[in-house]
Amino acid sequence: MQSAGTLSTPVLKKAIDRYYKELQEYKGRADYELAVRTAFFNLLAETARQVKWMLIPEQTLEGGIRPDGVLRDNFDLKRGIWEAKGPQSDLDKEISRKIATGYPLTNTIFENTKRAVLFQNKKRSFEFDLRNPQEVGDLLNQFFTYTEPDIATFEEGVKEFKQRVPELARALLAVIEREYKLNKKFIAAFDAFSELCRQSLDPKISKDVINEMLVQHLLTERLFSTIFDNPDFIRRNAIAAEIEKVIDALTSRSFNRHEFLKSLDRFYVAIEAAAKSIDGWFERQHFLDTVYERFFQGYSVKRADTYGIVYTPQEIVDFMCASVEEVLQREFGTSIKEPGVQIIDPCVGTGSYIVNLLHRIPNHRLKYKYEHDLFCNEIMLLPYYIASLNIEHEYYSRMGEYQPFEGTCFTHTLELAESRQISMFVEENTERIQREKDAQIMVVIGNPPYNIRQKSENDNNRNRRYPVIDGRISERYAKDSKATNRTALSDAYVKFFRWATDRLQGRDGIVCFITNNSFIDQIAFDGMRKNLLQDFTQIYHLDLHGNVRKNPKLSGTTHNVFGIQVGVGITIAVRSSRHIERKLFYYRVPEFWRKTEKINLLKEKGNIFGIDWQELHPDSRNTWVTSGLYPEFASFFPIGNREVKATYDLGVEALQAKAIFKLYSRGAETTRDSWMYDFNKGRLTSKVNRMIETYNAELSR
Repeated sequence: MQSAGTLSTPVLKKAIDRYYKELQEYKGRADYELAVRTAFFNLLAETARQVKWMLIPEQTLEGGIRPDGVLRDNFDLKRGIWEAKGPQSDLDKEISRKIATGYPLTNTIFENTKRAVLFQNKKRSFEFDLRNPQEVGDLLNQFFTYTEPDIATFEEGVKEFKQRVPELARALLAVIEREYKLNKKFIAAFDAFSELCRQSLDPKISKDVINEMLVQHLLTERLFSTIFDNPDFIRRNAIAAEIEKVIDALTSRSFNRHEFLKSLDRFYVAIEAAAKSIDGWFERQHFLDTVYERFFQGYSVKRADTYGIVYTPQEIVDFMCASVEEVLQREFGTSIKEPGVQIIDPCVGTGSYIVNLLHRIPNHRLKYKYEHDLFCNEIMLLPYYIASLNIEHEYYSRMGEYQPFEGTCFTHTLELAESRQISMFVEENTERIQREKDAQIMVVIGNPPYNIRQKSENDNNRNRRYPVIDGRISERYAKDSKATNRTALSDAYVKFFRWATDRLQGRDGIVCFITNNSFIDQIAFDGMRKNLLQDFTQIYHLDLHGNVRKNPKLSGTTHNVFGIQVGVGITIAVRSSRHIERKLFYYRVPEFWRKTEKINLLKEKGNIFGIDWQELHPDSRNTWVTSGLYPEFASFFPIGNREVKATYDLGVEALQAKAIFKLYSRGAETTRDSWMYDFNKGRLTSKVNRMIETYNAELSR
């Protein structure tokens, strides 16, 4: 954090004199904490005004911690903590108790009117005798002029960056809200930008999401421009330049961007130093993915939930790109490097896949491929920036000249399936998107988002609907399904499989995705499985497992390649006119393999042709993994089925469709079983009361 400057000695002396006078008034009348702390509160408040800080009494912080005072600067950033104790207390014991509860120790005063202990940089730094005016002055100077030291290591830098991002974001959002009420220039710029977003990105885009875009831009612009040594990025990139117009309007009246962002210096020092020491594209991708993921984990939990923000380990990216290259050579007699082999990453993230592909193209072919054959889309601003910088930096490092990558589009891939023709943000972006739509895509590769539902039903954070793609899923995957509940087909990754299949437009080609692999064996996906084998001639699925929900003995952190709860797999689907027969190949890693073992397998095998595949033979019910199933089960007389129920509902006698019962249902269902059922009356009463209280609390919130 920035230094607040030196305190005025005359003003400080007067404040200290008033402090002692106030303490004297309490002498003999009250010597307990709640009474005497008022004197120190007044001393801190008066001194804070000198440096444009504000003392807020008993403000609740993260983790439920509630100090006697929180000092915040004029950007509303937390600058210090004050905790008072009574004169008769054992201050050291009280400090130990507070530390045990997780008290922040960045710049914290503990005092009991006799002594004060100052913690800075998470260490016990100084002790002062509060009965000595000189030492009271020393304490205040040390406290109000404290500058946090630069962070030494990359890991500590990104960790603290993640922790501090929410506070910085809240402060920026407060500035945005204030300026939107008072700053006419900003109001006009923001409203124009919002309309542009509604036309180009999402007709229902909220003000909160647009605010997030501005915050992302402000908090990360310097970081990534410095990492890539490209300070002109904001001027060169059309989307960044458009957003910068809004930021300029935001700062036109009173908000000082430079002073605010000084508070990020200590994180940037470590992160930028680490970036400069990186040697090699592989390490750079891991570095970028880490910073990107930590930013979203710290700042935008809802967006991370909706879009499945987890970075793809570089070993996985390498395996998938190498597999595509092998399939192109073996099946189609061509290669990634050949002109005309056009490739798209529909959810580019930080650009790892495109950069990996560039790495496989020789210099004499690189310029043509870069300009004509590679495409990618991104809907979120921060990864769009990173991907653009990342791809352009890779080209620059290879070719020795800067050239913007015109294959990057700021758009939602699924939106491009819609038939409406609209301006896509700015003219340059619209032109890029049209060029992409005209491309004869042969390969679709990437890591699409996957989350069937939001993590909390209270978040009002549901995935967006796309009429064209949802209609295609309905007429193909859902129509061919025998499942009663097909909700799982609304998962984003299913939409991307359907989009990718359609994007090949009947041509020979490859879809290579790493996704949630629930479609492999869950009943709701029987129609999807049927269609995949109709749409492609060969399908390879490498099941990396890690499904904690199926096997609670596993750990998402330890056993899943993404550190998530659902199972993950790599699918390579090939459509080749050379083949008439459909073939399905499957390999599953051992149940309890750890993430490192799975990653090492991919490194060792190199690509899909190093895997010892098992050929699967789906049954008539479109079950792919039939091991352990009894085929005769399908011949048993059903207890009930949809056909018989449908004829009964219509009042028609079921002659052909046979079942034991004509009518059935899912029974009494609350979808709140854990709240509404119990074998003990007392426990059940307690559960119901707790549910009512929780509901009312959420309603109030």
